[in-house]
Amino acid sequence: MYVQNLKRQTETSVAAADSAAPERIVDLAAEVSQAVASRVAAIRGITSRTKILALNALIEAARAGEAGRGFSVVAGEVKEVSSQIEQVARDLETELAGKAAALDRLGARMVDEVRGKRLTDLALNGVEIIDRNLYERTCDVRWWATDSAVVDALAAPSAQRAHFASSRLAVILDAYTVYLDLWICDLQGRVVASGRPDRYPQVAGLDVSGEPWFTQALATASGDDYAVADITPVRALNGALVATYSAAIREGAAKHGRALGVLGIHFDWGPQAETIVKGVRLTPDEALRTRVLLLDAGFRVIAASDGQGILTEQVPLTTQGRKMGAYVDPTGCSIGFAATPGYETYRGLGWYGCLMQHRSGQ
Repeated sequence: MYVQNLKRQTETSVAAADSAAPERIVDLAAEVSQAVASRVAAIRGITSRTKILALNALIEAARAGEAGRGFSVVAGEVKEVSSQIEQVARDLETELAGKAAALDRLGARMVDEVRGKRLTDLALNGVEIIDRNLYERTCDVRWWATDSAVVDALAAPSAQRAHFASSRLAVILDAYTVYLDLWICDLQGRVVASGRPDRYPQVAGLDVSGEPWFTQALATASGDDYAVADITPVRALNGALVATYSAAIREGAAKHGRALGVLGIHFDWGPQAETIVKGVRLTPDEALRTRVLLLDAGFRVIAASDGQGILTEQVPLTTQGRKMGAYVDPTGCSIGFAATPGYETYRGLGWYGCLMQHRSGQ
């Protein structure tokens, strides 16, 4: 009966595992192991008591002499059957314990694979969202660099035209709330107009000639080109983290016109990135043990769902040359990652989406 019950319980558990989440398989393997141990212990307890009863029966049969001989035979048979049952229990324990261990290993592997796939998909989704967002920034800067007020501010410089250009930039900023400021820079790298002079008065006359986004934009071949700088804090914007996109301002707003200067647009990185890393769809339980990150090409943290390590922490990501994938690190943490796929004409900067998820109870 115990053997039948145990087999029935095992079959029921396996059937349930087919429709349950992969994590449930690990739990079921533990439950099967516990059931095996419990049932075998019960069988051994019964056989132990049976053997004692058989032994007592043999003793009483011996005392009864000839009259107890038949009872002695029965008692001996009971003892033999008890030994056989105990052997069955040992065999059952060995066989089912081995299978339960195999089930546990299989379940753990399935859990890692399913979790890894999910984390990878979420990492890709996160970096794709930021790619699409930043693609729009590349369009913005190339478009606004052809605005007549922007071009005129450099084509025929004057205080009046600089003021008008500044007011034009302010209108743009009111409509595009993802930017902190827009700067018009002359060929020497001096900021001649900005969109928020009241908020950032220190920007007026600022020398940005040494900034990569300025020099790279100035060196572009046509109005179809742009430059972009990695995430960095900008002192003139009160130390805010920005992603700066830039394009050459060209004479006559012509695609191949002579470069007059550079338009730099400063994307307000902090709140935009936070929205992405905190918006990844996780269950409440997953959210408690998962860290969602955006990493630059050097695996430096540029956004984190816990707000920690931004621009100071470098994650030891193990990609093994893969664009996307998942693995379990030595601490048991599951890590899923995906490199930027780019979007339309925006190739990205080699960034990665990354999720680091600890197991329950860690």
